[in-house]
Amino acid sequence: MSLTQLTLNIGEGSVSFSFTPQAAKELQASLAELMQKLRAVSATKAGGGTKPTPQKPMEYQYTGDIFLEIFCNPNIWPTPFAAKLLISLRDDRIRLTTEAELTRVIEDLNHYLDSVG
Repeated sequence: MSLTQLTLNIGEGSVSFSFTPQAAKELQASLAELMQKLRAVSATKAGGGTKPTPQKPMEYQYTGDIFLEIFCNPNIWPTPFAAKLLISLRDDRIRLTTEAELTRVIEDLNHYLDSVG
């Protein structure tokens, strides 16, 4: 299992950590599903009159050299482009909890997958 550095751009900086291409593909699938949920909520809100059907939150976890958890509630964002993810990253020495823009994380993940082949 090959590990390569994934860099996520967050707020005022970035964080890099070891990540597998397989885990990146799983995260990419989770984010694609989240985008569909966000679009469904956004379309219902734009249509007006009807209350959107509540969507289940996205919860992604990866355990390797680090523990990564990503969470997003699609019901609170007006559009997919406004959505933010709550990211928790930790190992035995450090813990980082922050927010990142969904679209930026998708770009970072796509760049990672392009670089690993």
